[in-house]
Amino acid sequence: MLYTRKGDNGTTKTFGCDQRISKSSAIAEALGSLDEINSFLGICKVLSERDKDKLILPSGESFSKVIHETQKNLFIIQAEVAGSAMSITEDKIKEIEVVIDWIEKELPPIKTFFISGGSEIAVFFDIARTIARRAERRVIGVADEGKIQISDFTKAYLNRLSSLLYAFARLSNYKFGIKEEGPDYK
Repeated sequence: MLYTRKGDNGTTKTFGCDQRISKSSAIAEALGSLDEINSFLGICKVLSERDKDKLILPSGESFSKVIHETQKNLFIIQAEVAGSAMSITEDKIKEIEVVIDWIEKELPPIKTFFISGGSEIAVFFDIARTIARRAERRVIGVADEGKIQISDFTKAYLNRLSSLLYAFARLSNYKFGIKEEGPDYK
């Protein structure tokens, strides 16, 4: 059944908790932001599959495969925020760092901020990056409240996630031959 009517009063339950919490609580906000970035990554995955011949990492791995693994990891983070004993492991952070390092070797060094745009997929990765940053802020807010213990690995993973998405945006434009443009501040 897609509805239970239990949340009609603005409350919800989390893992292992028999008390209901407000849907506007920090935990519910963090879970919602994680769900939002996970869903938005679904768009990025589908779009990157459309151009899968072009959107290949230097390792030969497809963007869509890395995105799919990232989505699975976000479910682990959601479980942790909901109170489960699950948590991101250090090797998940290292996996993201390896991908970012591959991408950085292929691109010119960053000398300035870049104006979002270029290829369609790069724009979606830029939006995903900003949603990931919001999710990170919401999860840190939950950690700061102290009601749920959030592991340092999870915090680090969320921080790397936005870097990964920024790298994907830059590499997408590069693969499509689109030059990055920095702001002129005029």
